[in-house]
Amino acid sequence: MLYVITGPPASGKSSWVATRAQGRDIVIDLDRITTALTAPGAGGWNQDTIAVKVAQRARFAAIDEAVKHRDEVDVYLIHTMPAAKARAKYRRLGAEIVTVDPGEAVVRERVAAMRSPAMDGVVTRWYRDYRKGGSRPVTAQSSRSW
Repeated sequence: MLYVITGPPASGKSSWVATRAQGRDIVIDLDRITTALTAPGAGGWNQDTIAVKVAQRARFAAIDEAVKHRDEVDVYLIHTMPAAKARAKYRRLGAEIVTVDPGEAVVRERVAAMRSPAMDGVVTRWYRDYRKGGSRPVTAQSSRSW
């Protein structure tokens, strides 16, 4: 099975996956891939670094290979804000879509405490584009979210 986990930054997507994924399952997480490709001591990463661009390409390759095995293992793909093309691909693949969102106030507090100030803009975009300005807390599964 393919699970696509969406939600704003610092919403708990990785924690949601950590409570469900088993040892043989595949977890594709851009944050983890970027960390693996970044030199030790490089500090926090932002969306504009070369390492993130390389990590995004690696994520695409990982997705293409992992979905071939979704009948053998579960595949968890963390994708904060999938574009329309990605959402259509996930629908074609029969993905179960999971939205993790503890509410905008909680997310903004977490981002202020744990992330770079640049992530605040990503939070604003996520709530504007995916919640249409709303901030109701939700952790829901639905393949019809989009």
